Amino acid sequence: MQDRAPLFTPVLMVGCIIIMVSFAVRASFGVFQIPIADEFGWLRTEFSLAIAIQNLAWGIGQPIFGAIAEKIGDRKAIIMGAIIYAGGMVLTAMSTTPLEHQLYAWLVGFGVAGTGFGVILAVVGRASSDANRSMSLAIATAAGSAGQVFGAPLAEWMLTMMSWQMVFVWFAGAILLLILTLPLMRAPPMASNAELEESLGQVLVKAFRDPSYTLIFLGFFSCGYQLAFVTAHFPALVTEMCGPIQPGSVLHDIGITTTSALGAVAISLIGLANIAGTLAAGWAGNYFPKKYLLAGIYTGRTIIAALFFIFPITPLSVILFSVAMGALWLATVPLTSGLVAHIYGLRYMGTLYGIIFFSHQLGSFVGVWLGGRMYDLTGDYTVVWWVGVAVGAFSAIVHLPIRERPLPSRAAMA
Repeated sequence: MQDRAPLFTPVLMVGCIIIMVSFAVRASFGVFQIPIADEFGWLRTEFSLAIAIQNLAWGIGQPIFGAIAEKIGDRKAIIMGAIIYAGGMVLTAMSTTPLEHQLYAWLVGFGVAGTGFGVILAVVGRASSDANRSMSLAIATAAGSAGQVFGAPLAEWMLTMMSWQMVFVWFAGAILLLILTLPLMRAPPMASNAELEESLGQVLVKAFRDPSYTLIFLGFFSCGYQLAFVTAHFPALVTEMCGPIQPGSVLHDIGITTTSALGAVAISLIGLANIAGTLAAGWAGNYFPKKYLLAGIYTGRTIIAALFFIFPITPLSVILFSVAMGALWLATVPLTSGLVAHIYGLRYMGTLYGIIFFSHQLGSFVGVWLGGRMYDLTGDYTVVWWVGVAVGAFSAIVHLPIRERPLPSRAAMA
C-alpha cells in the first residue's frame, strides 16, 4: 500500500522553527566583522578566529549532542543547547578583547550544535515515514536557509538603531524562546529490531571500517569551508571588492545604495535561493542516487565560484553569484544526512551524522580563519577563494566511489 503518513507533522514544524532561529543568528555574524573590528581597532584575523572557533566548536559538539539526545532525550539536549547558545551570545556582548571573543565562541558553537542540524535532523528523520524522510530532511534544512534570509539583513537593520552588543542580547533572548516550542516535539524511536540490538560502539566500529563513511566524511569538508567562508567574509568582501552601485540602477532604486548593504542582502539571497534548491535536492534524493547528486552539487559550486572571481566583481555579478550558489548552498545536507541514515540506519543517526558534520565544521574553521589570515597578509580574499574552488572539486570526486547500499544488505550479499 502507498504510504499515506502526513508530511507536515508537529515534530517537523517545531524542528523548522528551531533551526530557522538558530541559523538566523548564526548566519548574521559576518555582518559584525567590520563594526567590531572598527570599534576595537582589531585586525580582521581576530574576529575571524572567533567565528572559526565557533564553527569548530559546533563540529566538536555535534556528535556529543547527538549522543546526549540518544541517551537522555532530544528535548533535553535542545534545552541544553539553547541555554549554552544564549549564554555565549550574552558573554560575547560583554567582551572587549579578542581572547574573550574567542573563548566565548566555544559556547556559541556548542549551543549551535545543540539547536542545529545534528539533533534536529535526527529527530525529524525518526519521526518521518520512509516515503517522506528525504523531503522532511530537506524541509528542515530549508528552514535553516529561511533563517539566513532574514538573519543578516535583520542584524544590519538593528545595527542602525543600537550597538552590536545589544543586537547580541536580543538574539540571545530569541534563542531562549525556542524552549517554549519543545512540548510539541515528540519523536518515536523508529528503529528496526536489529538496530535496537546493536550498541553505539558496534555501529561506530562498522562505520569506521567502511570506506564509504570515510569518503562521506572527507567530502563534507569543502561544504563547510565554502559556506562558513562566505557567511563570515562575503559581506566584507562585497563591501571592499565590489564596484559601486550606480545611482539610477535597480538596486539603488529599491534602497540598496551601498556595497555594505549589498553584502548583507547577498547573504539573504543565498538563503532565499537555497530554500528552492534544498527542497529540490530532497525531492531528487527519493529518485536518484544521493552520491551522484552530491557530486553534481559540488561540481556546480566549483564552476560558479571560479566564474565569480574570473570576471570583474560588480553588483550584478554579486546578485547572480548569490542566487546560483544559494541554489546549491545547503542542498548537500538532506542528501548527506539521508545517505548516512540509508547506509547505517536511524538508531544512531544523530551521532553518526554528527561525526560526519565534524568534517564540515573543520572545513568551516579553516575557511573562516584562513579568510581572515590571508586578508591581513595580502589585503584581499583572492587566495583563500581559489583554495575553496579547489576543495570543492575534490569533494565532487570523492563522492563517486561511495557504495550507496545499507550495510546489512552488503553483508547478506557477501
